[in-house]
Amino acid sequence: MSENIYITECPRDAMQGLKNFIPTEMKINYLNHLLALGFDRLDFGSFVSEKAIPQLKDTAQVLAQLNDSDTKLLAIVANARGAEEACKHERISYIGYPFSVSNEFQIRNTGKSIEESLTTLADIKSHCDTSNKKLVVYLSMAFGNPYDEAYSEQLVIDLAKKLHNELGIQELMLSDTIGAATPSLVKSLFEQATKFLPQVSFGAHLHSRYDNAKPKLKAAYDAGCRKFDGAFGGFGGCPMVKDELVGNMPTELILELFKDYNSHFHFDSFNQNETLLLSSQTMNAH
Repeated sequence: MSENIYITECPRDAMQGLKNFIPTEMKINYLNHLLALGFDRLDFGSFVSEKAIPQLKDTAQVLAQLNDSDTKLLAIVANARGAEEACKHERISYIGYPFSVSNEFQIRNTGKSIEESLTTLADIKSHCDTSNKKLVVYLSMAFGNPYDEAYSEQLVIDLAKKLHNELGIQELMLSDTIGAATPSLVKSLFEQATKFLPQVSFGAHLHSRYDNAKPKLKAAYDAGCRKFDGAFGGFGGCPMVKDELVGNMPTELILELFKDYNSHFHFDSFNQNETLLLSSQTMNAH
């Protein structure tokens, strides 16, 4: 019996760390190819400081040229001002905000501490509620950090509880920003998260090396996860880590693994191999 696997394709995450600017028309072409595939969501761009992420300074221009699609658009923001701007666009359905388990990374990524970011997130949620947008919070560094800060699964669960109970966050993506997760940790954390917060929708945003990606995907699936983020070719990584970038979970591996599980996807209208080739050409050229 088949079941649905929900995939968010993340070209924004794939592009953001590239130093050479990808021309706007090339971005539009690539994103329109992805929209034709039928993903559940497309993490297409961000409304953040141009100084911080110059690659995505043309997000509003790109958005204006995207084709109609059943795929919902998600934009990342880092503060209330970005959320206010993103919420002006009717086409955007989801607003994403990175909330780190690591205080050091939260400061690097958004310029504010964890405590300060709670206020920011409350403001962002207010903008989303007013504009009828859905808010997705990414729990960055959910599987460890490179800063020698304290880490435990309990810290992650406690933060998830705080975000849900105090701010009403309904969707959390457990995010491995640096590829630190092991299959056993992935399985354990997802099992605990769904046990203690059954009313929250959890998903997996796992940066990973190509050679150990599938075991972590399987571990999340075995623990009940059915939402996965990926990027064709495994491109991307977070430029705010100040460390060697670890790429995104390769979308082709997600498809390969879960097709074996007799899962259902909406990938009937476009050639996946053509998209993978276009992705490689676009990223390698820049």
